[in-house]
Amino acid sequence: MPHIRVMLDYFHPWPNSAGLYVARARRWYEEAGLDVELVVQDPGRGDTLEYLARGEVDFGIFPPNRLLARRAALGQPLIAVAAVNHRALEAIQTTASTGITRPRDLAGRRLAYNPTPRGRAMVRHLVAADGGDPDAVITVDAGTRELTVDDIETGEADATFGTYWSWDALRGDLPEEHRLTWPVDEVGAPRYHSYLLGTSEELPARRPSVVREFLAVTARGYTAAAQEQDDTLQLLEGVIPYFPRPLIARSLALVAPTWTDTEGRWGVIDENRMGPYAHWLAENGAIAHDRDWAKSFTNTLLDMPA
Repeated sequence: MPHIRVMLDYFHPWPNSAGLYVARARRWYEEAGLDVELVVQDPGRGDTLEYLARGEVDFGIFPPNRLLARRAALGQPLIAVAAVNHRALEAIQTTASTGITRPRDLAGRRLAYNPTPRGRAMVRHLVAADGGDPDAVITVDAGTRELTVDDIETGEADATFGTYWSWDALRGDLPEEHRLTWPVDEVGAPRYHSYLLGTSEELPARRPSVVREFLAVTARGYTAAAQEQDDTLQLLEGVIPYFPRPLIARSLALVAPTWTDTEGRWGVIDENRMGPYAHWLAENGAIAHDRDWAKSFTNTLLDMPA
């Protein structure tokens, strides 16, 4: 039975990984002849794509911009084989007390986020798209730390960018009526898949049947996780017991609809998202070039109806 190591998308599991846990808990991977281990990254050793590049995991979940950046700058033979999310999960968040009512109001205010080239480009894009002055935004370097609305209320920043409307934006004690959250794809961001599932180019070439079987079972897991959320919640509480049940339940309810496209299909990577997003990243200096975008993914290993 092949041992398959899958690296998740964050420092700890959260509901976006539910399909993998459901498929494993119900022994569907085992029935398919796969011994699946789910792991998280050690930031000191790099992100999920770094693990994939070193051959230390077989599959991983990662943002498309990081895949495109590695292929463009380093020529690393990594490839996406399925889409996990069919919309952007990032958001701008603030509180009513700041007086910020829309993205253009961020001009002259302190915005906390991880100021990577892609992060800076997205902030500038969103502020400018709303008619604001992106040069006037004051950057607060939060690194990988995810500030909550409570941190905004205590004065650490006036707003945040990059928190997920289906996870980080739900945290904190501030009442809902005092929060303002704008998903980036509702305020002018280019369309993109927040997360893709990928592997090395070598694995599908050498063991295509293993990749196909893994993807088919994973799709089944995500379908069950979305349709049977009460059972899924109980399972998730066992792998992230340090978060409260209401937070996990609400996050699951919000993120589950992003797992399928408009035709109800799990996993299908949209070239009309990947291409324009790659062009946008290249134009804004977030990746070296966009020449390789069409080779960065494939849908040929998915079990799709004819």
